[in-house]
Amino acid sequence: MSSSPLPSLSTRPTPSPSSASPQPHRNPVSLRLYKVLGANFDDDATKEALNTLSELYPTTGTIKQIKQDGDLSSDSDSDSDWDGQDGQLKLPQLPPNSIISSERRVTTGTAALARKNLRRDIETKLAETSRMFVKAFGEVDQKLDSLQEHITAMRVQCDDAQAQLSSTNEACKSLLERAGNLREQRQAISTQQQILSLFLHRFTLTPSDISALTSRDVPLGKSFFEAMDKAVKIREDCRVLMGVGGEEGPSQVGLDILTTTSSHLEQAYEKIFRYLTTEFQNLMGRGGDRVDPDYAGSLEVTPIMREAVRRLRDRPELLAETLNTLSQSLSPTLLSSFLTALTRGGPGGVPRPIELHAHDPLRYVGDMMAWVHQAIAAEREFLESLFGLHEIKGAGGSSRGIDMVEEGEDERRMIGSVRKRQGIEEEWIGEVMDRCVGKLCGPLKVRVQQTVRSQESPIISYKIANLLQFYLVTMKRTIGEEAVLSKTLKEMTDISFKVFFDGIEAQGRALLRVTLDLDDPALTPPATVTEHIQTLREILSVYESSHLDDEHAVPVSSSNSSEPHVKDEQLLFGGVDRILDVMIDPAIEMCVAASEAKSRFRRGWDGKVFALNCLTYLQNVLESYPFAGNKRKMLDDVIEERVNDLIEEHYNNILADANLNNAAVACVTMAPGEKLSNIWATTPPILSGALSKFSEWLSGLEVVHSPRLAQLTAQRLHTRIHQAALERLANTYKLLCELVRKPENGYEAASTLLGSQRPFGQIHLLRQIFGLPDDDER
Repeated sequence: MSSSPLPSLSTRPTPSPSSASPQPHRNPVSLRLYKVLGANFDDDATKEALNTLSELYPTTGTIKQIKQDGDLSSDSDSDSDWDGQDGQLKLPQLPPNSIISSERRVTTGTAALARKNLRRDIETKLAETSRMFVKAFGEVDQKLDSLQEHITAMRVQCDDAQAQLSSTNEACKSLLERAGNLREQRQAISTQQQILSLFLHRFTLTPSDISALTSRDVPLGKSFFEAMDKAVKIREDCRVLMGVGGEEGPSQVGLDILTTTSSHLEQAYEKIFRYLTTEFQNLMGRGGDRVDPDYAGSLEVTPIMREAVRRLRDRPELLAETLNTLSQSLSPTLLSSFLTALTRGGPGGVPRPIELHAHDPLRYVGDMMAWVHQAIAAEREFLESLFGLHEIKGAGGSSRGIDMVEEGEDERRMIGSVRKRQGIEEEWIGEVMDRCVGKLCGPLKVRVQQTVRSQESPIISYKIANLLQFYLVTMKRTIGEEAVLSKTLKEMTDISFKVFFDGIEAQGRALLRVTLDLDDPALTPPATVTEHIQTLREILSVYESSHLDDEHAVPVSSSNSSEPHVKDEQLLFGGVDRILDVMIDPAIEMCVAASEAKSRFRRGWDGKVFALNCLTYLQNVLESYPFAGNKRKMLDDVIEERVNDLIEEHYNNILADANLNNAAVACVTMAPGEKLSNIWATTPPILSGALSKFSEWLSGLEVVHSPRLAQLTAQRLHTRIHQAALERLANTYKLLCELVRKPENGYEAASTLLGSQRPFGQIHLLRQIFGLPDDDER
């Protein structure tokens, strides 16, 4: 049996527009459809309501069952029934081939049932939920009743315990009070015990400390110095404690502590004194007869020895005794080493004995002074290390110029600069060094004096004197002016300079006694003068090299300066002004005397040229040395005076050679109101002849180069003198032309008289011939 399928929604006939258009507003289906389509389901309240309804009326399980079984059963003619037991909707049965129709009917029936029974379903649901809450709260109420019973039982037991505790406290009150009192007493006793322990630890020395300070069996070391520091700290703290103790005065305990620690410290200082004395006495045995002047620096200064010296500064009298022992130990060793270096040299002959170079006086004296200087530097290095002073050596690691500053300072002393003498340590070092090197002065002085007195060359004498003066200044800055070695060097330096000045003064006197051969036509400086000036040149070269070697040399032109370092610099270079006076003044005097003799025996012109040649030779020598400025200025004045005399004489000579001397005299000596043309020397015929000879003279070579000045060795003087004479000649010719052109002088044809001969009365043309600049260019 077959049944026709249900028509699809898409194949259902659509009403024609003509039949639906007359009354569209009265169709309830259309109105309901428009209302449903126009509803807005986007607000939260609508969504929540729809979700609640979907949970209340689920249809998924029924639809699935219809799809699986293919048929539905129906027992009634109504649209739908509700099963109150399982809440499932009972639908009427459909044919198996009507699945789509069944689904539509299920959905339609559920919606209709929901609209019909919505209020009842909601109330039923609320009633079931309320029953669940009542059941749950009943169980909670039972639990609360049980908890209340337990709390009541606990309160009863707590009240019983509180009553028993109160009765117990009343019974034990006296026992607790006694226990509290005992506890407070124990705390007070414990505090007093701690205070007493701290006091004993702070203000008393332990037996090991006392043994380290006083026992000779315990050597100096870290434990000794720590115990000593502790004793000093105890005394300082004790004085502070006694100072704040009140008005009752110092306590007996404080006095006892001070007395005990004072006794221990005195024994400690005595122990340090004995240790240093023993160590310093052993230095002689360690040094031996060594030749090396660095023996003092090679002696090891241990940290214990350095610390012992530092501690002993608090007892200056003990330190002075130990330093005296040190100087007594080092002085013989230093003298023995010096004598060995002079006579035997080093081990195996290296270095060679110093006295092997006695034939070379400069090296001989220099080696001895260098040895002494190096020994002093080594001594100072040893003493600075002993006193714990910071050492900074000069460039290249040399032991010379050792710098000294206190530890922690950042000051540096350049080599050769004045040493800052600050602090008691510098005084102690100076005293010890003075005692150590004092015995060297005797043999050193004898040998240096013998070498200096045996010199005949003033140059060697000056070099030795300069060398000694350098070491004198160095020693003054190193060990002080009052040291024995400084005074000995001062004596040797004075003797050396005396020998030097005696030598150059004798040489000057010998120069004045020289008699020149007046028949000799040569006008150059004689050999005696050149040799004398050559000696001066070498001395000035020595001065200049010594001046440049000293990094801190100052100008020595101020001879009246009272500053010590300026005086040292003036002494260092032996007084250059005095050297120049002694060497140059006799040479000038000799040259002037020789020029006067030549002037009397030969021509006066030759004598003046000879004097200028000698003076300019001296001037050229002094120009290379800036420190000779004062003497060179004096020499320039002398040369300037003689140049002016020679210019005057040369002008007169060329005026006579140009045949203008008579006319020049007439122009100068004419009386006021007198006509120049009436003077014999300037009458037109005589003046015309003179101008003609002047024109001829202008054509000669004498205008360019004067034969009279040819023997001047200084070409600059030749040019200057000749140009100055030509300048005066041009001025004379200019004056003559001006006077001739004046109508009052009576020349009828002045232009013809002057224009007939060269330079035709034109001053600028004459100056061009002479090679002189025009008046506008000057």
